[in-house]
Amino acid sequence: MTETPDTARSHVAGYLFALAAGAVWGTTGPLSTALYAQGAALTGIGFWRILLGTGGFVIYGLFHPGFFRMDRKAVVLVGLGGGALVALFEVAYQFGIAGAGVAGAAALLYIAPVLVALLAKPLLGEKLTPLRMALAVIVMVGAGITVSGGSHGLAGVALPSLLQGVIGGLLAMASYAGSTLLARYAVPRYGAVRVLFLEIAGGTVLLGIILPLAGHPPLPPATMSGWLFILALALGPVVGCFVGATGRRAWDGRGFSGTSAVSGIRVATMR
Repeated sequence: MTETPDTARSHVAGYLFALAAGAVWGTTGPLSTALYAQGAALTGIGFWRILLGTGGFVIYGLFHPGFFRMDRKAVVLVGLGGGALVALFEVAYQFGIAGAGVAGAAALLYIAPVLVALLAKPLLGEKLTPLRMALAVIVMVGAGITVSGGSHGLAGVALPSLLQGVIGGLLAMASYAGSTLLARYAVPRYGAVRVLFLEIAGGTVLLGIILPLAGHPPLPPATMSGWLFILALALGPVVGCFVGATGRRAWDGRGFSGTSAVSGIRVATMR
């Protein structure tokens, strides 16, 4: 099938929107590290982040009639299923960063596009091209070098902390991949903004129930600077979503490799 100039431009635009959302997501590690330094609990950071993000989407919905109108399937599939993936990611990734550092956790997270590329063929009908396989191998090698040591890597990290980081990073990776595949299915049916709202709202509710039951109630930041860091973290999925929503017609979803944990997913799956 010959690619027209309009199609080529739309693919370029899609990649640019994905990169923009990925850049927004890239602030997660440094901001989380700053919160750790202030004594914030690992289990609470993700909760407050998506709670504030959910509040932002509620305000958006108040000015857009019909935004909260959705069927039961959307609530169950995206709100509950996607919310569970978001909840897992928000907690697991914080443990990954705390245990393996920002670079180590991110390296593990970048295995997710490889998993998505492999599962996209049987689940979504996307082609598994030689180029995509080559890129997948490069990602895996880079992640392996980072985790095992390399020139700097994680060689100096204590084993218990490293294990915590690796397990957290792998769980975050699995939830990231699951969210990507779910979004690829749901975004064309329900819209990008609504899907992200359902996912983070569902994740907020689930964490609000599970964390107290597990003996880790999410405590609010103790300082004003802590709240500012949380607010900056919350802006990630919101800003990333609207960056993607602006270009949702520029990308048909094929060939997605993944650029961010939550917001970038929406960009690459929008039509």
